[in-house]
Amino acid sequence: MKYILTSISAMLTCASAIGQDNAVPSADTLKTLDLDNVVISTRSGTRRMAGPENGVRINREELFKAACCNLGESFTTNPSVDVNYSDAATGAKQIKLLGLSGTYVQMLTENMPNFRGAAAPYALDYVPGSWMSGIQVSKGASSVRNGYESITGQIDIEYLKPEQEPGLTVNLYGNTMSRLEANADASMHVGQNASTVLLAHFQDDYADHDENGDGFIDQPGVRQWNLQNRWNAHREHYIFHGGVGVVREERDGGQLPKFGPTRYAIGIETDRYEGYMKHAFIIDHEHGTNIALITSASMQLMSADYGLKHYAVNEKNAYAQLLYETHFTERHELAAGFSLNHDYLGQCLENAGFMADDERETTFGGYAQYTYTLGTRLTAMAGIRADHSSRYGTFVTPRLHLKWSPSHHFSTRLSIGKGYRTAHALAENNNLLASGRQLVIGDLRQEEAWNTGVSTSFYIPIGDETLRLNAEYYNTRFAEQAVIDLDSDPTQIRIGNLDGRSYSNTIQVDATYPVVEGLELTAAWRWNEVKTTYGGRRMTKPLTSRYKGLVSASYKTPLALWQFDVTLQLNGGGRMPTPYALADGTPSWSERYGAYEKLSAQVTRWFRHWSLYVGGENLTGFRQRQTIIAADDPWSAAFDPTMVWGPVQGAMAYVGVRINLFRTNTL
Repeated sequence: MKYILTSISAMLTCASAIGQDNAVPSADTLKTLDLDNVVISTRSGTRRMAGPENGVRINREELFKAACCNLGESFTTNPSVDVNYSDAATGAKQIKLLGLSGTYVQMLTENMPNFRGAAAPYALDYVPGSWMSGIQVSKGASSVRNGYESITGQIDIEYLKPEQEPGLTVNLYGNTMSRLEANADASMHVGQNASTVLLAHFQDDYADHDENGDGFIDQPGVRQWNLQNRWNAHREHYIFHGGVGVVREERDGGQLPKFGPTRYAIGIETDRYEGYMKHAFIIDHEHGTNIALITSASMQLMSADYGLKHYAVNEKNAYAQLLYETHFTERHELAAGFSLNHDYLGQCLENAGFMADDERETTFGGYAQYTYTLGTRLTAMAGIRADHSSRYGTFVTPRLHLKWSPSHHFSTRLSIGKGYRTAHALAENNNLLASGRQLVIGDLRQEEAWNTGVSTSFYIPIGDETLRLNAEYYNTRFAEQAVIDLDSDPTQIRIGNLDGRSYSNTIQVDATYPVVEGLELTAAWRWNEVKTTYGGRRMTKPLTSRYKGLVSASYKTPLALWQFDVTLQLNGGGRMPTPYALADGTPSWSERYGAYEKLSAQVTRWFRHWSLYVGGENLTGFRQRQTIIAADDPWSAAFDPTMVWGPVQGAMAYVGVRINLFRTNTL
């Protein structure tokens, strides 16, 4: 509590000293309508998408409410998406949506599938926050256009566009956990019809921290170089987008260096290369008729050491989609196409008790999606796709979305659809090799699940403003699933096929209201019920919080010179994996963990061509006391860093500066 009072007192002190210098108001503080992106915009930096899918777009104004160093730190103020550490040794993070892990969320970069397989455990660090122009989060079974893998939703990352205002922006950041970052984006126009943007990022964690005194580095040191070059060109009937990117990352974790050459060390080196091209041929501007060809390719080389275990992977992916779109009339729209995806995983595993096989899969499919729009009252979108996998044969994915808006004060959405997924058990969970437990992987079948959801939005006029209220319910039910079992055997981590029932139920209610001019409040509550069958027993999924509450406040002064943002999260308790008995008969850990809170705050001072921000995360100082089991004996089978349910570090403060050169827009 003292941390909360201190933080609030500091912010109020800053507020009392606010000046009234001249400045240009931010354009994002005004109400607008963006028809191209089909979104409704309000003062908030989060905008609900207007189509039949239930989703929101997080724009740059929302991202700037926190440090947002990378994609994994971009959901601080979002009540739907959770981001947690997967373990306390490797720094791997995972997204949770609708109570389930991020492997069931289809990750996209500008509508192209990305960050699959071996990239999954660390992908949230591969996208610097300052590179993003926005993030679209959609829940439930999404459109069939992007494939069959979306089960709980999609997260689509939008990078800064080449066609943005020419100039250079630099973002420098540092925090009390010894992290330094430098980011830059530079764009220029080449003639009247072409433009390019160069994105650069460097990160270095230059010191080790061990706040709980267990001898292990709380968060591995990461040194990363990240570079992208993106291009855009257009003519009257042709549009081109393309780009290339490269990431070099080194992670160093495990025991502190003071333990010498016999220390339990974790070292992960990654080189990632990717490129894409989009060609759109516009046949009829009036009816939006066009044919597009989208291609992308990536390669990820990773060499990882977890103590004596060594894992190396050479992952390659190639993707292509040919699509056709047209609006027959204002009410009728058709989209159809074909896609081809190829995955190759060359794997080498040493000293882990089993061998790792190479994995190959080529999937060819086609889809058709019809959308009926009756003004603003009704939108119906029905899609179906059929795919043939070289591993699993032919399967069909149907999906349906409905939106009904009888008035501009009320709307409701309904969705139902199926999803499939190939589980790359070792590649997607290679961070589990840090555990002393034996990793046992079965002959996995293709994952298969149905997702059903309903959401209702109310827009209630109160005074001169509007209260935005949203309530939703989602059910995900698995027919086939790759289950990570931490309960059946304390000496093993088993990944095998579902034998029984597995499902999740999620209910969420959230509300946003501009209390006074410049001040907006958001409150949300989410309840999760996630159960899976482990060793013949249906139990609540371990290390998953039962509920989450969130309250955030954002205030901008009348001339938009100062901005104050505060977010308080309350994370509910949950079940721990089944403990085993120690020699004296006592359990190795508690059967449950309790609720905990997290507070973050930031103050931003805006100038015409630059801004300064100061803030803190986890200001309540709460951290999980024991994040690693048997930390004093890392070479034993009892050693386990995967029992993470809360923060692994205490309070952290940061400072940063954004500088615009040759640009007038600060966002």
